[in-house]
Amino acid sequence: MKIPNGQQIIEELEKWSPKYLAMEGDPVGLHVGTLNKRVERVLVTLDVNEAVADEAIERGAGLIIAHHPPIYRPLGNLQTDFPQGRLMEKLIKNDIAVYAAHTNLDVAWGGVNDMLAEALGLSDTSVLVTTYEAELVKIAVFVPESHEEAVREALGKAGAGAIGDYEFCSYTLSGTGRFRPTKDANPYIGEAGKMEKTEESKIEVVIRKTEKDRAIKAMIAAHPYEEAAYDVFTLENKELPMGLGRVGRLDEEMTLGEFTALVKERLGVPAARVVGDLSKPVKKVAVLGGDGNKYINAAKRSGADVYVTGDLYFHVAQDAQAMGLSVVDPGHHVEKIMIQGVVDWMKKNSKLACEFLPSEVNTEPFRFE
Repeated sequence: MKIPNGQQIIEELEKWSPKYLAMEGDPVGLHVGTLNKRVERVLVTLDVNEAVADEAIERGAGLIIAHHPPIYRPLGNLQTDFPQGRLMEKLIKNDIAVYAAHTNLDVAWGGVNDMLAEALGLSDTSVLVTTYEAELVKIAVFVPESHEEAVREALGKAGAGAIGDYEFCSYTLSGTGRFRPTKDANPYIGEAGKMEKTEESKIEVVIRKTEKDRAIKAMIAAHPYEEAAYDVFTLENKELPMGLGRVGRLDEEMTLGEFTALVKERLGVPAARVVGDLSKPVKKVAVLGGDGNKYINAAKRSGADVYVTGDLYFHVAQDAQAMGLSVVDPGHHVEKIMIQGVVDWMKKNSKLACEFLPSEVNTEPFRFE
């Protein structure tokens, strides 16, 4: 297989975690270098620091996929005798590109929050805070029966017909097509100046509005007619809401103390800050990776017994205590779960001839003594 370039790798990643899912102002995308080059190895990491850059150099990675953007705020300067400038210099000199998938990877189905919910054993999960609802359109195309399967396959491969856990969904009607080619036409069927009648199929598929152009392009490429006849309809129904955090249930009720021990074990942390009575029963759980302070009211409204999130502020903890919401704060670094998660997803779904390597550098700045 041909070694892909960086752009092809990111195109595959963005099928799962498109940039339009990111929260407003979140600087997702390419931060350093170029994607216009062949990439044999990709290093996946939570953060990008000098130790991670050194790891990428040692392991021969030409691209780093990170969760946390290395340039979160605009840089006023880039002085190489300071840590940020030194990091950028090292990456550029070694031709290592850095791409960040941040809140878009949090929101995406199967992304960071689903990974955390799965690790905690939650079932019947739903979105905690809705941030995106995809507009849907229906594409209806008329095609001769001889090319029905080819066009349906092209639409499916372009993402059309994906409904929930199902893909390549379509509906077909049979009928008769009529047309008369002009003298300038080069018809697949019929002759110039003569009415033609042929048996055709009408294929209907649903797709996100943001992805319709790609599907139409694929459909036209597979269609035998010089001028493909098709319609695009805007639909009132929308896709399932997407957003930050997840809410789900434990298989068995347990105390807050027992649940805290489970969080530490499943998320690989030595300690966690806890708000609430350790003997309180816990069954319904809200979880949001990273800094979830601003969504504490959403966690309460969801009916959760406990909210698992990081970087809890002192006064927010007091607010949670006052409203009767237990909180377990295992720290921001539990998002490291995305490292192996992204590696596994890219290996399974991208089918690219390159290696995806999980970073082995621990970027957790805190120590517990």
